[in-house]
Amino acid sequence: MEKSIREQLMELAEEDYRKFSASLIPNINHVLGVRLPTLRKLARGIAKGDWRTYLQRADSATFEEIMLQGMVIGYIKADIEEILSLVAEFVPRIDNWSVCDSFCVGLTITKAHKSRVWEFLQPYLASDQEYEIRFGVVMLLNFYAEVEHVHEVLQRLDRIKHEGYYVKMAVAWALSVCYVNVPGPTAAYLRHNELDDFTYNKALQKITESFRVDAETKAWIRSLKRKIKPVKGNVRG
Repeated sequence: MEKSIREQLMELAEEDYRKFSASLIPNINHVLGVRLPTLRKLARGIAKGDWRTYLQRADSATFEEIMLQGMVIGYIKADIEEILSLVAEFVPRIDNWSVCDSFCVGLTITKAHKSRVWEFLQPYLASDQEYEIRFGVVMLLNFYAEVEHVHEVLQRLDRIKHEGYYVKMAVAWALSVCYVNVPGPTAAYLRHNELDDFTYNKALQKITESFRVDAETKAWIRSLKRKIKPVKGNVRG
């Protein structure tokens, strides 16, 4: 009898890797410990078979089962509208940065349908849910941080106002990718923006961490850092 997906994952799990993965991903306690390349190999196999039945019946009890579903959606060959329907069904299952970011990078069908996917992403970018916004932002940095779209991306990022840590970090990351890929417009944006201090300074930090930015430019980027005043009442005397 053919083994279930859960049984296959249990056999592929590594205890040491489980502990390592769990330490990197807060607020989850259902990690089996299967490495991402192993999950991708399994996902490619599922995508070549009856993936519709798999996605309809897939369990979401563990981190790896959720991750696997997202990877399968990225690998399948189908009409863009069917894929976007599957994406819409999957996004509510995202509850951590790892699933979000791996899912986004796999949605390479975006490259052939930039306008349609941009339209699809707008409600997520305007959401009040932390991981819905992160999904939208990570999609932008993966597929739209380029000359043709950078002005729209910067405008859209500037309108995001959410206190979630994983939103702020995604926006900072996206801005750093925009700078590395299209420095001119992004530099102009960094001089005039509506970003909160944390996100703005994190974006500068991430830019200076890039190997594609020269030393002179990094010095200029550091000079833009905002000094954050301490909140009154929190200073101990």
